[in-house]
Formats: sequence, structure tokens, C-alpha cells
Amino acid sequence: MLIEEILLAAALVFVIACLALVFYLLKQTSKLRVKVEALTLLVKDSDKQREAVKRELQELRSGTIGVGRRMLELEKKLAQQDAKLEEGSQQDPQARLYSRAMKMVALGAGVEELIEECELPKAEAELLIRLHGK
Repeated sequence: MLIEEILLAAALVFVIACLALVFYLLKQTSKLRVKVEALTLLVKDSDKQREAVKRELQELRSGTIGVGRRMLELEKKLAQQDAKLEEGSQQDPQARLYSRAMKMVALGAGVEELIEECELPKAEAELLIRLHGK
């Protein structure tokens, strides 16, 4: 009878230990479930933010492409205007003289050189040197 009581007591201790382990595991599972739900919400939120950033980036790309096209158009127009100005200055002999005089001033020519080479009056030669000289 003593052995039966010992076995019964051991079985009772074992059952109590198993029940305690089951309750502990249930509590841990519940905590883990809460953490998983919180992480799921964080992932969903970060996905929304990523999509918003993706849309903004696409808008920026589209805007940049539009600005680039506009810049190319403006550069083309500027080149055309430069060509027209150059053509106009080549047709006007007086403008060619002033253009040559400005180049000479940039190279360091003096008043007398401008008067001789470009047939400018002294006052204009002095003015060009003041305006375009180094």
C-alpha cells in the first residue's frame, strides 16, 4: 500500500507539474501572439509608407523628365538665337568692327591700336577699353 501511495503522490506531482507547464506555455503563446500582431501592424504601416514614397519618387521622375525636355528645348532656342545674333553681326560691318575691337581689347590692345586697326574714334576706343579691358 505504501508503494501505491508513493506512486499516486508521484503521479499527482507529475500531473500538477504538467498542468503548470501547460499554463506557462499558454501564457507564453499569448504573449507571442500579441507581439506577432504588433509586428504585423508595423509591417503593414511600413508597406503603406513604402508605397507612398514610391509614388512620390515616380512623380519626381516624371517632373525631372519634363524639366529635362524643357531644358533641351530652351537650349535649342538659345542656340538658334545665338546663331541669329552671330549672323546679324556678320552682316553688319560696323558690328564686326566693334566685335573685333572687343577681341583686341581682351587680348590687351591699347587705344592707338584700336584707332588704327578698327578705325574707331579715340573716345570710343577709350570707352571700349574701360568696358572690356582686364
